[in-house]
Amino acid sequence: MDDTELHRERILRHVSPIITGRFIGYQASYTREVRVGRPLAVSVYVAAGIAQLLGSLLRMKPARRSLKELRMGPEFPVTPVRLRDDLGQTYEIEMHGQLPQSALHRGDLVQVRTEPQKDRTLPVKLMQVVNLTTMQPLTPRIPTRWSHLGPAVLLQAAAGLMVTGLLVAALLR
Repeated sequence: MDDTELHRERILRHVSPIITGRFIGYQASYTREVRVGRPLAVSVYVAAGIAQLLGSLLRMKPARRSLKELRMGPEFPVTPVRLRDDLGQTYEIEMHGQLPQSALHRGDLVQVRTEPQKDRTLPVKLMQVVNLTTMQPLTPRIPTRWSHLGPAVLLQAAAGLMVTGLLVAALLR
């Protein structure tokens, strides 16, 4: 057994929804992708395609994204965060998104609200932090499926749905 095995710190993962402790620091970040469900992506893609078809008839050049691009959701940073409570136990929590760099400093007393993730093998997800040292509430920000689809595609989809609705109403008369 080598020296690192003797002094390895035990990290606790699955904990109560509220943890109070000292901020130890951030671990190395990595990115994770949010998938957009097939029904949502296909419906937005088809509705936007109708508006784009209408735009091409009027000689407009709308930006076209493939269904594959729409299905690949936004990537967001995942940063493991470590806290130590008064008993000396260390907790690892995943923070999805970003906080301002100056929000947390090593040794700050924090209270975090967590939520379990769908994959039970992953650490709990940080939902909100209150820095009790500065009394500053913080919430990490991550991109959403709607921000990934973008206002242009959503407006095209809304226009496509309106055109389809008008055509159906005209045909039913």
